[in-house]
Amino acid sequence: MPIEDFADFLLENTRGQLTEVGIGFQFKVALRLIERGRDVTAVDRNPRAVEKARALGINAYVDDIFRPNLGLYERSQALYSIRPTPEIIKPILKLGRSLGVPVFIVPLAGDTVPRPMRLINFRGLAIYTTKPI
Repeated sequence: MPIEDFADFLLENTRGQLTEVGIGFQFKVALRLIERGRDVTAVDRNPRAVEKARALGINAYVDDIFRPNLGLYERSQALYSIRPTPEIIKPILKLGRSLGVPVFIVPLAGDTVPRPMRLINFRGLAIYTTKPI
């Protein structure tokens, strides 16, 4: 169950632009999505992570999910995050609600995910979602 399977899940279950929240230095999913023709934007609060993402060809921006620049997300059809720290999960969900888009999260093992999310098993990968699948 490589993390790239998450990209396949997103390709099958979303349309339009995707935004990865908190990309950090893990670029595999965004790059796989881009290789498959999807429009991906990535955000992170770490300028070095954003700089590295840009160097790899990912459309990336510095942003603080606790005070998001809504203009960065206006074209997003879905938000996703891979192993986010627990404190940013609720702000990601809040942003998804305010934008009216689904949220998909691959949690860290053992992390508790807020109630409105549903667990989906995709090729052995635990994915939490706000979208009925």
